[in-house]
Amino acid sequence: MPEQSNDYRVVVFGAGGVGKSSLVLRFVKGTFRESYIPTIEDTYRQVISCDKSICTLQITDTTGSHQFPAMQRLSISKGHAFILVYSITSRQSLEELKPIYEQICQIKGDIESIPIMLVGNKNDENQSREVDSSEGEAMAKKWKCAFMETSAKLNHNVKELFQELLNLEKRRTVSLQIDGKKSKQQKRKEKLKGKCVVM
Repeated sequence: MPEQSNDYRVVVFGAGGVGKSSLVLRFVKGTFRESYIPTIEDTYRQVISCDKSICTLQITDTTGSHQFPAMQRLSISKGHAFILVYSITSRQSLEELKPIYEQICQIKGDIESIPIMLVGNKNDENQSREVDSSEGEAMAKKWKCAFMETSAKLNHNVKELFQELLNLEKRRTVSLQIDGKKSKQQKRKEKLKGKCVVM
């Protein structure tokens, strides 16, 4: 399938089992799966509005293991924005994001112009929490990125996460196009846009 230039690519990284696929599926399909099925790499598409036109949000859900360094490098070099997911119930999963973050810095160079979200998922499992919110916030500050805690299971902050990531995009205005519907006014404007008026 040829990639259109108006694809906006978001790459989701994180250790195995932190809920990357759950977050993506909850956002794209509104579903949640209780069982854990390891991902190699999946890509999902969601229509969003971008610079007042419609573009495709292409979300790449990467593998949780580090068996495919070449795939990881390719995902980073093609990505426009990144979501780094850890589980609040696993300190190890936060540690595993450090080399990924370093690789993004290495490949992308100027990290400050790239939208990155650090996400503590599974905040519905507070009783098993190993990573405090303040620690997540401190790490995000250190990495100069945004921070949010989510629960794919309870659908807490999932849409907000993607919205916030798009809000961080400074180069172009990208926003979620809810349900892909346009207002009549928008449609009319687009209809008129294609016509030229000779005076």
